[in-house]
Amino acid sequence: MPMRCKPIHHSGVNAMTKRLVFLLPLLLNLLPTANAFAQSALSTPGPVATINSGDNAWMLTSTALVLLMTLPGLALFYGGMVRKKNVLATLMQSFAITCLVTVLWMVVGYSLAFTPGNGFMGGLGRVCLSGMGLHSTNALAPTIPESTYVMFQMTFAIIAPALIAGSFADRMKFSALLWFMGIWVLAVYVPIAHMVWGPGGWLDGDGVLDYAGGTVVHVNAGVAGLVAALVMGRRVGYGREAMPPHNLTLTMVGASLLWVGWFGFNAGSAVAASDRAGMALVVTQIASAAAALAWMFAEWIAKGKPTVLGTCSGAVAGLVAITPAAGFVGPSGALAIGTSAGLLCFWTAVYMKEMIGYDDSLDAFGVHGIGGALGALLTGVFAVKAIGGTAGALEGHMGQVVIQAKGLALTVVYDAVATFLILKVIDLLIGLRVSEEQEREGLDVSLHGEQVL
Repeated sequence: MPMRCKPIHHSGVNAMTKRLVFLLPLLLNLLPTANAFAQSALSTPGPVATINSGDNAWMLTSTALVLLMTLPGLALFYGGMVRKKNVLATLMQSFAITCLVTVLWMVVGYSLAFTPGNGFMGGLGRVCLSGMGLHSTNALAPTIPESTYVMFQMTFAIIAPALIAGSFADRMKFSALLWFMGIWVLAVYVPIAHMVWGPGGWLDGDGVLDYAGGTVVHVNAGVAGLVAALVMGRRVGYGREAMPPHNLTLTMVGASLLWVGWFGFNAGSAVAASDRAGMALVVTQIASAAAALAWMFAEWIAKGKPTVLGTCSGAVAGLVAITPAAGFVGPSGALAIGTSAGLLCFWTAVYMKEMIGYDDSLDAFGVHGIGGALGALLTGVFAVKAIGGTAGALEGHMGQVVIQAKGLALTVVYDAVATFLILKVIDLLIGLRVSEEQEREGLDVSLHGEQVL
């Protein structure tokens, strides 16, 4: 039976919503001014190059696949894991984040991440995508139109904050979520993306390997999620009340969509229909399957039964761990990375969380933070020079592991400090958490006036 939503009307509108509605026309009126300013004063258009139609076709496809990972992939994956009273709020978070980040990326995010600036941040030459013509390209992707590259990178910027929401599921105000995600994308995701992938970025210059976002997306999101879970505290009833997933069918469908979409995520990061994209495709499949089996058998041995939730989580852990390595390792490296990720993320999500006592609701840190960190470090071990141009420890370049560790440490420290400050300021100004009464009632009804029957 399909889900049906029953509207529940409330009198009164949130004061924050009123202010946003008042400010929206003003912001829209300012966009043409910003666009004209950027065109006249900030930079010249990107280089004009010969567009390769095959590369562009693959990147258009990859872009759609990566967007599929958030809508509906991640939305369903997370939506099935929460309690029934919070499913619509969880779906809404992924949907709203997609819309919010799209606009922010167009206005300033892409420019700050992927145009020349300094080692920490890009420039303002593409504010409101000014100067981006039909045939312009970015030097980072010279064989596809810049418009395609903007969209491809936008889908990465969308899924990173959406992943964070799994750590504080069931308890954040929707208004606080919008402010947090918007600020976090610009203040945390954009600088890390520029440092790792952008022209002149510090970590790229130091030789840090991150093919498709193990550090930029997954460690970044996982650490932010852990900080958010610690700042907000546990859910009401955590440790005393059962909080089982309400619909694991949705979770498996979501995990399957994530798996399929991940081929655009990893193979698309070749930014070309190339041999390297093919290798990224096959190692992604191998790592995900190995991690799913590793988690499944570990759970079977430890708990007595293999579960749907555990096997799906293992597959995602493998996808996360192979992400930084996908363009640098071969099949044997992928098998080792995937197996390691399945075992470590199982222990982190099932045992470490209980030992420490933090409430990472949907294991965003346990899977994405830990899996991404493991993958980043093992990239330095299994990197093959003939595939990605850089040798790893197994080929005699022990220093690559040290380089990976330094990049990981910088990301974790910057992300944790910045996320903590953002959350504290928002909490001071409007509050982060719903009331206990709203949390017990469920966010679907209390925040959105709807419910699943």
